[in-house]
Amino acid sequence: MLRISVVLLTLFSSCLSMASMIIPAPPKLAADAYILMDADTGQIIVEHEADKRRPPASLTKMMTSYIAVHELQLGNVSEDTMIPISVKAWQKGGSKMFVREGTEVPLIDLLRGIIVQSGNDASVAVAEYFSGSEEAYADWMNQYAKTFGMDNTHFLNATGWPVEGHYSTARDMAVLARHIIKDHPEFYSLYAEKYYEYNDIRQPNRNKLLWRRSSHFTVDGLKTGHTDEAGYCLAASAESEGTRFIAVVMGTRNDDARTRETQKLLAYGFRYYQTQQIHSAGDVLQTQPVWLGQSDTLDLVLENDLSLTLPRGGDDELVKVVNYNEYLEAPIEQGQVVGSLSITRDGDVVAERPLIAANAVAEAGFFGRLFGKIQLFFARLFATS
Repeated sequence: MLRISVVLLTLFSSCLSMASMIIPAPPKLAADAYILMDADTGQIIVEHEADKRRPPASLTKMMTSYIAVHELQLGNVSEDTMIPISVKAWQKGGSKMFVREGTEVPLIDLLRGIIVQSGNDASVAVAEYFSGSEEAYADWMNQYAKTFGMDNTHFLNATGWPVEGHYSTARDMAVLARHIIKDHPEFYSLYAEKYYEYNDIRQPNRNKLLWRRSSHFTVDGLKTGHTDEAGYCLAASAESEGTRFIAVVMGTRNDDARTRETQKLLAYGFRYYQTQQIHSAGDVLQTQPVWLGQSDTLDLVLENDLSLTLPRGGDDELVKVVNYNEYLEAPIEQGQVVGSLSITRDGDVVAERPLIAANAVAEAGFFGRLFGKIQLFFARLFATS
């Protein structure tokens, strides 16, 4: 199959008039492990010991809340679904929402108890309601983790309570945070709530970055964690001018340190990088001939938007290569993969995407196909001569 590559030299950047910027090395944080990820592209900007297995403490609750919210979206429960509080949930130690044994609490209140107040009691109650036991819910959490590609994560409970064999990594927590942001955007605002009051007890969100104002970005989530084994951990996300980053910092020495180190990581990302949309879904990247069909041409398009994480302030020359089959024959179905797009920067491949048929092309009738085969024969003959 003969394939043609069309190479286009294109300058993408809102900063074409700016001088090229030399990007310094990322900061070295006072933390055991950390990572900075672009929430839209998934690209990693900074990482240190990002795949080292560590106790995640209450970062675990991000998966606990994710599953409950997903059940909400599926319509299996509602925000007003009443969740019974067991003795086990009521007696659970550590941070609490202060629910009472024998009562029933609306699911949305328990979600706030998990996310804002980091309530172990709320986490156990939700786990028992959906799966019958916390252990069964942990198995469900592991199934989601596997689906998300969180290969270095294993949950044994819904709270992050220290136990041997319960672990995750900075990278896996960033992946989970990205799913929370992308999969359930209408509930993501829960992670930005600064206070929640239940049972006449008002508690603040432990994520201090929610109160800090920066001229470059605004933090609006996600979750803190702390045990003696894990140290102080924080998964945080911030947005500015269409760019959103996720930072996960694990194993700092105290609350102030996790706040400070996470802010350093986010500041570095927003200072030197940005998310830039290169193409939108449906953009025609190539119009190619079609043989033996009722139409002579076919538009090749992207199925989804294509964005890249690029340095700020530089003239980023991206090379686009569109690969397609010069002798594509009908019939062709709409959405069928018929080519590919590759984008390189400084010789490195930064994106590869399939190109699909924008529309269907039915095969020609008998005489059309007969005449088309004759044309196709000579086209191939002259191309090889």
